[in-house]
Amino acid sequence: MTRRRGSAAAEGDCRPRLHALLLDLDGTLYIGNSLIPGATDAIEQLRKANIPLRFTTNTTTKSNASLIAKLRNLGIDAVDSELFGAVSATVAHLRSLDSPPVRLLLSDDPKADFTEFTIDDSNPGAIVVGDMAKAWDQPLMQSCFEQMQNGAHLIAMHKGKYWQTESGLRVDIGAFISGLEFVTGVEATVIGKPSKSFFDLAVASLGIPSTEVMMVGDDIESDIGGAQQAGLTGVLVRTGKYRPETERDSDVLPDHVIDSIADLPSLFEQGLV
Repeated sequence: MTRRRGSAAAEGDCRPRLHALLLDLDGTLYIGNSLIPGATDAIEQLRKANIPLRFTTNTTTKSNASLIAKLRNLGIDAVDSELFGAVSATVAHLRSLDSPPVRLLLSDDPKADFTEFTIDDSNPGAIVVGDMAKAWDQPLMQSCFEQMQNGAHLIAMHKGKYWQTESGLRVDIGAFISGLEFVTGVEATVIGKPSKSFFDLAVASLGIPSTEVMMVGDDIESDIGGAQQAGLTGVLVRTGKYRPETERDSDVLPDHVIDSIADLPSLFEQGLV
């Protein structure tokens, strides 16, 4: 369960040694199109130590292929099987619902990963919500409201509050999801972090028990709290959306806090994990 401040678990529980990693992308490995200093070297050191990893992200502005290409362009060696994000998890969820007709509220690039589904913007069985930048407006909210009243499921690829850009913090889609939940009285199905099912699927792809997997991210609630709730160890980085006051005010107690991804290999070298 999630380590909470002042709890017995927070003060130190006996946990197995860690043998695999889940790594957040935006804010942890890079911000916008700029690598976090030391990120490339850290990944290379982890690979030399034969530590398997998955790149986990709530990013929904890019297709899986585009995300892998971005990592490679930034100098991080990555293969398709190492990426597990909100897009992959949403596709799996839709398949579990017998592939209903969908309305995709996404930017254009990630729509390439949903070509197996029937698109129906007028009478969808499911409304899939991802990042659309400035496309949100009152008429769009109204049409979603009406379709949900007619029985459409609301599927949130994540429910983030905000994220870090090169120009500062930006409001995320959680604000719109919460608005639709409020007016309809219907709770959305949230796919990405901090959903336990997301972490369970990511860990399953590694074939290693969750108690032996570490999640590294910049969001104390979504990355760290969500991971701990799924039985993982949570390591918070002081980059990206990290703010000292957010860590101070949160009930979540990270297992470790490091300045950046560059310090991650030292946790293994010192035998701290």
